Formats: sequence, C-alpha cells, structure tokens
Amino acid sequence: MHEPELKLDGATLLTQIRELGEIGLDQELGGRTRIALTDDEKAGRDLVRRWMHELDLEVRIDRIGNIFGTLRSPSDDGSQAPLMLGSHIDTVTNAGALDGCYGVLAGLAVIRAFRAARLIPTRSLCIAAFTNEEGVRYQPDMMGSLVHAGGLTLEAALASIGTDASRLGEELARIGYAGDLEPGSIVPHEYLELHIEQGPILAAENTVIGVVENLQGISWQQITIHGSANHAGTTPTRLRHDAGWVASAVVHHLREIAEDSGGSTLATVGCMRFEPNVINVIPRKATFTVDLRDPDEGRLQAAEQRLADFLARSAEAEGVGIHSEQLARFEPVTFDAQLADEIEASASRLGLTHRRITSGAGHDAQMIARIAPAAMIFVPSQDGISHNPREHTDDDQLIKGAEVLLDVALRRLDVTR
Repeated sequence: MHEPELKLDGATLLTQIRELGEIGLDQELGGRTRIALTDDEKAGRDLVRRWMHELDLEVRIDRIGNIFGTLRSPSDDGSQAPLMLGSHIDTVTNAGALDGCYGVLAGLAVIRAFRAARLIPTRSLCIAAFTNEEGVRYQPDMMGSLVHAGGLTLEAALASIGTDASRLGEELARIGYAGDLEPGSIVPHEYLELHIEQGPILAAENTVIGVVENLQGISWQQITIHGSANHAGTTPTRLRHDAGWVASAVVHHLREIAEDSGGSTLATVGCMRFEPNVINVIPRKATFTVDLRDPDEGRLQAAEQRLADFLARSAEAEGVGIHSEQLARFEPVTFDAQLADEIEASASRLGLTHRRITSGAGHDAQMIARIAPAAMIFVPSQDGISHNPREHTDDDQLIKGAEVLLDVALRRLDVTR
C-alpha cells in the first residue's frame, strides 16, 4: 500500500525537551532534580499533560499515577489494545535532561506528526509516562510500569515508605495524581520505548541507532552489618567486631565477582554509611547497597550466591551480625524479535547506522514486556554519561531517533485520511 507522508517536527521536540528540562533545574550545579511525586515532578507532570491536551488526546491517570494520552482511532470503542509509546519524566538527583523524558516527548512528537498530516490510525496510539521509574525516593524502581504489568500490587506500591519517611499513596494524592483508572486497564498491543543509551557503545562506534535486543537482570540488596563500637587506639585487631571493615571487604569481593565473570557481571555499591561515623571509633554498624547486573540469569544467580557465601564467612570470621534485604529483583528480558527487526529495518530505510545492543540499565519496557511485545530504540550518549548534568546527545541524533520511532509506529499501524 502507499505509505502516507509524515514529517517529524524536530524543532518542537527539542524545544519541549529543553522546556521540561528547566523544571527542577539547579542553576549552580547545572542539573535538574525531579524526584518522583515531589512538587517539581508534579510541575513536570502538569506540563506533559498540558502538551497532551494541546494535541487533543484523551488523557487518563491511573491509581499509581501513570499518565496516558491516547489518540483514539474511530473504530476503537475503548476495548482496542493500542500501540503504546512511553517512558518516564522523574529523575535522579542533579540529572540530565534526556533520561526518560526523551521517550515521552518523542511519543508526543509522533502523534504531532499524525495530527499535522491529518492522519488517524485505525489502531489507537497511546503515550505513557510511568510513575517512579528511577526508584530514588520509593523502591523498587520502574514501579509504575511494574504495577501496570501486574508485578507489584497497587496496595503494596501505595504503602511504600520513601527515603524521606513519606508514604507514596499520600504523596500521590497530595500532588493531585491519584487517578481513578485501574492499573493495567490499558494493555498495549505492542510497546516501543525510545531512550538514550546511557552507555558508551554507540558513541564510541559512531553509530546512530541501537536496536535493543535484551536487557540485563538486576538484583538490588541493602546489607546491614552489626558489630561493636570501640576505641580505635586501644582495641587490638584480633578482638574487634568491625562492621566497617566487613563492609569494605564486601566491596572488594564484589569487584572480584565482576572481574571473574569476564565482564558480564556488574557490581556496584552506591550507598554506604557507618555508625557512629567518628574517626577514632570502630564502626558498630554499616549499611550499604549492592547493585548486581547481568544479561544472563544463571550468572546473576551465581553472583548473588557468591555474595551470600562471602557474607556468611565474614560474619563468622569477624563476629558480626549481617542482614540482607532484597530491594528489587528483575530477571533479564529478551525483547520481541519482530519489533527489533522492524526497528532495524526502519534505521536502514532512513540510511542510519545501527547495531544490535544490550541495555545495561533498567527501563519501563522490561516491565511492559511481561504483558505485551516490547522493544527499545537507543540513540548515543556522549561519553556514555547519564544521571549527570553532562548527559548529552546531539540534537540531530535526538531527531533521528524520533524519526525511527515514527517510522516504526507508522508501519505497525494502519492509517486513514
């Protein structure tokens, strides 16, 4: 059939990225902070909703705060599964302007192209902005999409206590985003997520488009070590029950686990605190996080077991108590092969360099893949930097990524004038 001509409005996409990026901006540090369900994130939500209404979309909010803007096809009586494009707009602390936001705003750019061409898809097209993808304030991360996919109950999510002792459900109501739509009501026919790579591979290889085939499994734990505080100058090493030393030994062992995997397993300790946190006192308590990742479930389980074995040996050797709490655990995901092929074909049609790639970060797409065929498109991140004010992708690369998203969407939809 003859394909209708749709043109992406790249200038508006870039303008909206920058306008959303002003919300929560710290002029001194250069980054923006829109932690989930804070006042700044509410302001971002309000802006995205306004843009959805300007495109005359049907806007619904579910009970976990996910925002859906739908271009309804004439044949859709509300029961049709839409093509869904989406991501998130919450950020980490002092973040860049692209992580998550790019995917949501590129989805709006796709609908803007349909509107400008006066084309209506015969399958509805839905843009999703999922709640609390980053998991900074409330855990687990990717919470909104996880609840949407049925992997976490709404009740458990609403009862989540944040790092600031707030309750998620109360904060959702406070900012006006405790919607009435039941989570999971909108089951997509297919799901596509456009995102910056957040890694160095595409930029290093001068490649424009990453066709994401799979996504690493993630294991988050918080480990608490209970030892005995004592004088740093008078307590012999053999008589110590040093929570700080054990914590440090675990960090060293995690690097060994990663190195022994040949580069497959990644291990990170991102948060650590000692008590009483005094220079001349042996720590009585150490609390820290462990982030383990691997694209292979067997290797991820092996890394978890090595860590557990080391914790048991260390507790006995140093005479300390160790407690480990699982904060999040997601198995590796393989994305839909047909959608990945479609993305690759679109990149080829548009004359863009491309390669197959594994996602090192977690994304909402991995949750939606539980209930629908899903795939992701990556564009380069300069120097592989993300979660940082220096996060950057060239404007022309952002536009090209959105053009691939538009091309794939067009080919997954029938359209009528």
